[in-house]
Amino acid sequence: MKKRMRFTGAVVSLLTVLAALVVSPAFAQQGPIVREISVDGNERIERATVESYLTLRPGEPYSAEAVEESLRNLFATGLFEDVRIELDGEVLRIAVVENPIINRIAFEGNRQLDDAVLEAEIQLRPRVVYTRARVQTAVNRILELYRRSGRFGARVDPKIIELEQNRVDLVFEIDEGPVTKVTGITFIGNESFSDSTLRGVIQTREAAWYRFLTSDDTYDPDRVAFDQELLRRFYLARGFAEFVVVSAVAELTPDGSGFFITFTVEEGPVYRFGELSIDSRLRDLSNEELASLIKGRPGDTFNADLVEETVQALTDQVGQLGFAFARIEPRTAADREALTIDVVFEVDEGARVYVERIDIRGNVRTLDSVIRREFRVSEGDAFNTALLRRSEQRIRNLGFFDTVEVRTQQGSAPDRVVIDVRVSERSTGELSFGAGYSTSDGALGDIRLSERNLLGRGQDLRANFTISQRRQQIDFSFTEPYFLDRNLAAGIDLLARETDFQSEASYDETIYSGTLRAGYPLTEDLRHAVRYTLRQANIHNVDDDASVFIQDEEGKRITSLVGQTFIYDRRDTRFLPSSGYLLRLDQDVAGLGGDNRFLRHEGRADWYYSLAKNWVINLGGGAGYIFGFAGEDVRLSDRFFLGGSSLRGFESAGIGPRDTDTQDALGGNLFYVGTAELRFPLGLPPELNIFGRSFIEAGSLTEIDVDGPTLADSGNIRASVGVGLSWLSPLGPLAIDLGFPIVKDNVDKTETFRVSFGTRF
Repeated sequence: MKKRMRFTGAVVSLLTVLAALVVSPAFAQQGPIVREISVDGNERIERATVESYLTLRPGEPYSAEAVEESLRNLFATGLFEDVRIELDGEVLRIAVVENPIINRIAFEGNRQLDDAVLEAEIQLRPRVVYTRARVQTAVNRILELYRRSGRFGARVDPKIIELEQNRVDLVFEIDEGPVTKVTGITFIGNESFSDSTLRGVIQTREAAWYRFLTSDDTYDPDRVAFDQELLRRFYLARGFAEFVVVSAVAELTPDGSGFFITFTVEEGPVYRFGELSIDSRLRDLSNEELASLIKGRPGDTFNADLVEETVQALTDQVGQLGFAFARIEPRTAADREALTIDVVFEVDEGARVYVERIDIRGNVRTLDSVIRREFRVSEGDAFNTALLRRSEQRIRNLGFFDTVEVRTQQGSAPDRVVIDVRVSERSTGELSFGAGYSTSDGALGDIRLSERNLLGRGQDLRANFTISQRRQQIDFSFTEPYFLDRNLAAGIDLLARETDFQSEASYDETIYSGTLRAGYPLTEDLRHAVRYTLRQANIHNVDDDASVFIQDEEGKRITSLVGQTFIYDRRDTRFLPSSGYLLRLDQDVAGLGGDNRFLRHEGRADWYYSLAKNWVINLGGGAGYIFGFAGEDVRLSDRFFLGGSSLRGFESAGIGPRDTDTQDALGGNLFYVGTAELRFPLGLPPELNIFGRSFIEAGSLTEIDVDGPTLADSGNIRASVGVGLSWLSPLGPLAIDLGFPIVKDNVDKTETFRVSFGTRF
C-alpha cells in the first residue's frame, strides 16, 4: 500500500514539474497582470474618459505594445499636453497634463485685414482646447491670407498669456510688412508678339505710380495661373494652335520687396482654317439651315474664339427651333504639313435631360426667390443650354453680385441634372457725398442715398439732394421689380426742382411732380412701361427785360399726363456697349385734368459696332414732336431744347427759336438730331479707364406756337465735329469735349469747350 502511495506521489510530482516547464514560458512572455489603474493630473477630463482610450484593462497582462498604443490614443485626442504611463507593481499609473482651454483670441498689428476676417479663417475659437499643432495651422493660414493680399514679408508670432483654471489668452502678434509688388514681367520664347503686347494680355501688372487704386501689381499665385490661361486664349485666337506655356516662375528679390515673373512659352506655327462644315444628325434639320452661323472662312487664320462663338450660335439656334436636347461638338483635324485645321461641328441629339432642382448658394442677404425669378428654366423643364446661359446673364444684370457661377451636376438619375448657382454678394447700398463741376450747372454738390436690393428683395430705393450754381433738386424714387409676385416693375417718383434759366431765357423755373409707373416685358428684349404724372411748373423771377414770349408764360400751370414707353434692347451690355442696338419710343398725352393739353412723341435709336478691340462706332439718332390740342398751345416748360450734351458745339438751349431782341431761347415743338461717334483707346494702361472719342453731330430745333416780328426760327440744320476724352475714375465719370460748329445760324450760341465731372466718395 505504501509503495503504491509513493508511486502515486512520484507521478503527481513529475506531472507538476512537467506542467511548470510548459506553462512558465507563457507566463514569462505575458508579463505581470495589471490589477489596478490609477489616473493623476486630470482636472476637467473625467477619469472614465481617460480610461476609455486605454488598451489595457484590469486583469489583463501588461505589455509595452499596449502601452504604446494607449499613448497614441491619448495624444490623438488633443486633450493632453503630456502623458506618462508606468507600472508600479500591479498598479498601472497614468499621469496626464491637460492642454489649456482658450479663453480669448486677439490680434495685434493687423491693419490691412480686420479681426473678423482673420477669426473667420482660423480654426481656433474661445473655449476650444489649445494645442501647438492647431496654433501652427492658424499661423500658416494667416500667412497665406497675407500672401494673397501681396504681403509675402508678413510675420506672425503667437503668444499665450496663462490664466487661472488652466486657461490661456492667445494673442497673434502680426508684422504685416510691405506690399510685395511685381517689379518686372518678362517673356521667353515669344517671337511673334513683343513683351509689351503680352503684358497687356495678362491681368498681372508691373508696379507703377498710377496703379495705386488697383491690386493687380501685387504678386498673387492664383492670378499668375489665370494669366497662363489668358495667354493661351490670346494665342489660340491668333492661329497658334500648338501654343503652350512651359513655365511661369516668380522670383523674390533679395530684399523681399518685389517679384520678377518670367513666362516661358512655345508659340509653334500659325494655322489657318481648312474646311468648315456642319454635320447635322437631327431629323428635319439640314446642314444648309445652319451653315450661315459658322464664324470664319476657309483660309482665314485659325481662331478658337470663333469656334466657341459658332458653338454658342448653333446651340441658341437649335434650341429656338425646339431641339432642347441637341448637343454641339466641334471636331478638329490638324494637318501639320499644310498648317490647316478642319473643323466639323457635329449637331447631334443628346441625351434627354431634365432639370431636377436648382440649388443657390452664397446669397446671405438676397432672397432665393429674387434669383430664381431670373431663371428662364424651371425645375422639371427640359434642360436647355441657351436658356441657362441667358439666365446667368440676367442674374449678372441684377448688379447684386460680384461673381455669378452657374454650373451643372449629375442628378439622382442619368436623365436628371442639378443646376448649382454660386453667387458672391456685393454692397448694394450707398450713402454718398458728391462734388463736381459741369458746364451746364457750374459747381455742384449732392447727397445721395440708394439701396438697389432693399431687404434682399431686389427693391430699388433712391433719394437725392443736389445743389449747384443753377439748380437745386430733391428727388425720391422707389421700384418694386416684381409687383404682386408678377413680372411687373411698379414704382413711384417724386421731384422738387428749381432751375435758374436767367442766362438762356431770363427766368427761373420751379417744378413739383409725382409719377406712378409700371413696366413689364413683352418679349425677352422688348419692354413696355406706362406712367401717370402730375406736375406743377412755376415760371417766376422773369426779368423785366425778358422776351415778351417769356413774360406771357409767367405763372403756375398744372399738367396731368399719361405716357408709355417701348424699349427694344439688343446691346451686349448696358454700360459701354460694343455691339447691338437700342430702340426707344416715348409717347405722352396731357389733358386728363390740369391746364395743359398736348400730345408728345419722342424716339431714339442707337447702333454699336466693334471695329477692333476697344474701337467701337456708335451711330444714333433721335427725334421728337409735340403739339397742343383742344385750342391749347404748347407751353414753355413742355417744349424741347437742344444744345449742350444733346448737340455738342452749341450751348445748352443754344439753337432753335429765339427772340432776336433779348436773345432768350424759347424752345421748339420739333427736333431731330443724329450722331456718329467713334470710341477708341489712347494707348494708356487699361486699368486707368481713359479712352478717347471723336464725333460728328447734326440736328435742328424748330416750330413754336407763338409768332412775332422778333422771333427767329429758321429751322435750318446745324452740325458740329469734335473730339472728347472720358475717364471712368473711381470717384466718378469725367468727360471733356471740344466741339466745333461747322454749320450754324447767326443767332445760335456756340460752345467750344465742355466739361462735366461728378465725384463719389
